[in-house]
Amino acid sequence: MSMNSEVIAANNLDDNLSSLATSHDIEWQKTKCNLVIKAGQYSDKGVKTANEDAIGIRIPSGLMLTTKGVVAAISDGVSTAEGGAAASAISVSNFLADYYSTPDLWSVQKSSTQVLTALNRWLYGLGQDYRDARRGYVCTLSALVFKSRHLHLFHIGDSRVYRYRNGSLDKLSHDHTSIVANNQRYLARALGLDVNVEADYRMLALEKGDFYLLTTDGVHDVVTDFELEQKLARFNQTQQTSSASKQLTDEKCDRFCHELVNSALNSGSQDNASCQLLCIDTLPEQTIEEVYQHLSNLPFPPPLSVGMKLDGYTVVDVLHQSQRSQVYLVKNQQDDLLCMKTPSVNYLDDAAYIERFLLESWIGRRINSPYVVSIVEYDKQKSALYYLTEYIDGQLLSQWIKHNPTPDIQEVLALLKQLAIGVRAFHRKETLHQDLKPDNLLLTNDGQLKIIDFGSCFIKGIAEISTPLERDRILGTADYSAPESILGYQVTQSTDLYTIAVIAFEMLTGQLPFNGKQQACKSKLDFIRLEYVPSYDINPLIPIWMDNALKKALSVAPEQRQADCSEWLFEMTEPIKTWQRSVVKPALIESNPLLFWRSLSVFLGLAVLLLALF
Repeated sequence: MSMNSEVIAANNLDDNLSSLATSHDIEWQKTKCNLVIKAGQYSDKGVKTANEDAIGIRIPSGLMLTTKGVVAAISDGVSTAEGGAAASAISVSNFLADYYSTPDLWSVQKSSTQVLTALNRWLYGLGQDYRDARRGYVCTLSALVFKSRHLHLFHIGDSRVYRYRNGSLDKLSHDHTSIVANNQRYLARALGLDVNVEADYRMLALEKGDFYLLTTDGVHDVVTDFELEQKLARFNQTQQTSSASKQLTDEKCDRFCHELVNSALNSGSQDNASCQLLCIDTLPEQTIEEVYQHLSNLPFPPPLSVGMKLDGYTVVDVLHQSQRSQVYLVKNQQDDLLCMKTPSVNYLDDAAYIERFLLESWIGRRINSPYVVSIVEYDKQKSALYYLTEYIDGQLLSQWIKHNPTPDIQEVLALLKQLAIGVRAFHRKETLHQDLKPDNLLLTNDGQLKIIDFGSCFIKGIAEISTPLERDRILGTADYSAPESILGYQVTQSTDLYTIAVIAFEMLTGQLPFNGKQQACKSKLDFIRLEYVPSYDINPLIPIWMDNALKKALSVAPEQRQADCSEWLFEMTEPIKTWQRSVVKPALIESNPLLFWRSLSVFLGLAVLLLALF
């Protein structure tokens, strides 16, 4: 079976899955990915009348190989389930198809978990015609996702995943079985067995030369782990002693799987027997020079002035200029107004900067929200590095704040609701904005707020891709960034919530929280020492219950903030329930941790002194 691009193989399956990469991704795709996997698989019904196993491998090409990776899946329909064969076929084919349909911005774990949850509920629903769920659409599933330099393992049931590395075989999966009377085993966890299912998840580093073997119980119940190790050792030794013209191929992996299945059947296997073998042939290893060469195929445009043209776009005005970028108001040949963002020539030789600039438009095309600026697709080949967005006629939120020193509270809440919806559009794609501030928010003439900058976004799906580039860890603006972002700790959705609360405080009071002293904080202790000044002390029109919500969202510790933007908005707009919760006075260690530890130190010091005296 050839494995050069994509392979789907399962019982009764005839799927035609194609790559989802589009022409719009060509620029970012120029960053080369050298992940090469040799793979093979084989399945046999054995002594049974039908094959209830399903297997499938998909190896995409181009950008999808970089952003989504290679996927292998194996499933075994439960023999006592009348829909077991259909369940295994559905699980493998749909997992391979649906995983690649999830957003590129999602991490492997989120993409796979969402797919598995949907698959499980579908199978469970199909099995509701049976009184006993175990007789419905029930199967095992083990899936491997190879992305960049890591393996992501998802496992439900008693199929198995092995790794052969440096002469040693390790079982990576754990059988979800329970032993009852007479040493009989039954599945304790399977797809379609219950309305909810929990898949085991592991992320492991890959090494060149690794072998990954997936088997159903028709193989590993009769072929011992020791025998598997010996067979893989002989197979690996054969490849190492082969000449350059006889290197490992997909056909050889297929042959190994065929021989292993036959060995299981000859050893008395009474079940369907299936296995898959994947070998890591090459891992992405690029020097910084190689990355830069691919990223810098398009030249930086020179600084533009009014009247100049670039690819048919005429510069009408210079909207913004900074050390990092320029934004121009341009019109196309149909006189439509657009915004053009170009990189600064100051970073001509900075590969990390170029990668981040390319990611800006890539992210923008994947965030779909009326409260986020839209990226405009271009229908011609570009001669320089830039991207286009819709033109928004309005003012920056920073200007609105200056012009509204005593704003209407309800108007502020309406704008904050729009901001929260826009930010949630990022979070749904596992993307953190990380640089929300009034200068990055535009307010249209009809009162609609739009997020206009993606230069500091953290994308979990992209962060999983290995690169020699030294990416910036601390991004954003100090006055608006959460403490964990400034200190270089792990960032979460709560990080953006903190920033939204800073913006809300400024909109309501015209001032930054903590008397504007946050910018000088360099350590966690500096943040703890910040004194929160209630917003109603600055603007008496602000209700106490609304200030409680602001103060909670501005907590130094992320776990003390609201769970998400929706909960924060609820507390900002629901006075009675929020006020009732705020009546309970927080413990001193939460409200003033510095005072708590100082008091405790004094108390302990006095205790030691008294003990010494008496």
